[in-house]
Amino acid sequence: MALPRAACYKDGMQISPDLQSSLLCDDVRQERNGKFILIGLFDALWSSNFPLKVPRLCIATRWCSGQGQFTQHSRILHPNRKDVLLEGKPMPVRLQDELHTATNVEFFMNIEFNETGIYWIEVLLEDQLKLTYPLRIGLAQKDGSTPRP
Repeated sequence: MALPRAACYKDGMQISPDLQSSLLCDDVRQERNGKFILIGLFDALWSSNFPLKVPRLCIATRWCSGQGQFTQHSRILHPNRKDVLLEGKPMPVRLQDELHTATNVEFFMNIEFNETGIYWIEVLLEDQLKLTYPLRIGLAQKDGSTPRP
């Protein structure tokens, strides 16, 4: 029988957390009780004109099952998956123990996508890639509708 992960470490040691979620949205608000409200979740953006200028894009991440202090940073890659379009600032991830979570919200302002294609969101912890997922940037149809995948 495997021991719980916490049992494998002594108190005070760092335990690398799991990335519970990472979501793209238009905005994030926090209620007085601490709950987060994510507004306008999306995985694609469509426009009839390029470059596409996006006034605000948020990446909300939730970390869990870890202990200690870490550094997260996010970036958006061009469709070639090599060139960086945007790179966020380092953000702290602080977890008191494995029962707590840490939520980070990163705001990117005035982003310009020069071409259609599949851009890539990357979330790193201590410079180690934890998650990558696509952001589709597409050309809207002339009637303003978006093509179905």
